[in-house]
Amino acid sequence: MTLGARENIVKIETTRFGTIHVHEEDVITMPYGLLGFPGKRRFCIFRHRKGSPFLWYQSVDDPDLAFVITSPWLFVPDYEIDLGEVVRTLGWAGNTEGVAVDCYVIVTIPKGLPEKMTANLIGPIILNRETNEAVQIVLPNETYTHKYSLVKKKAA
Repeated sequence: MTLGARENIVKIETTRFGTIHVHEEDVITMPYGLLGFPGKRRFCIFRHRKGSPFLWYQSVDDPDLAFVITSPWLFVPDYEIDLGEVVRTLGWAGNTEGVAVDCYVIVTIPKGLPEKMTANLIGPIILNRETNEAVQIVLPNETYTHKYSLVKKKAA
């Protein structure tokens, strides 16, 4: 990683996308890392392509580490999460009205089988847009799964 001298630009070398540049203030810090990747604590988000519901969650420190993410509400409109508990636990603010947050879920797309793509609904990433700090939580809700199909099944 290299910082641009005057523009506060972070230059990120990636294996998947080549060199990408993001503003330093857009780098997301995850104090606890991601599940399975506790040492990876800095990421950036960028759009897959215009009009796509998918984004990339690229590690700033590991050129090989990138995840596809999306908003859970695009696929599960009644998705529920207690953001108030997350916000209070992290000390972001006294209540959810005082904090602007985004919620993303990690998408898994098996190689060559996009029709089998799934989302991890029990392990969302919660992003505080004011501080650019994020955490991945585990929902204690048996309603959701870590392999929710994002492709509608055709009626027989």
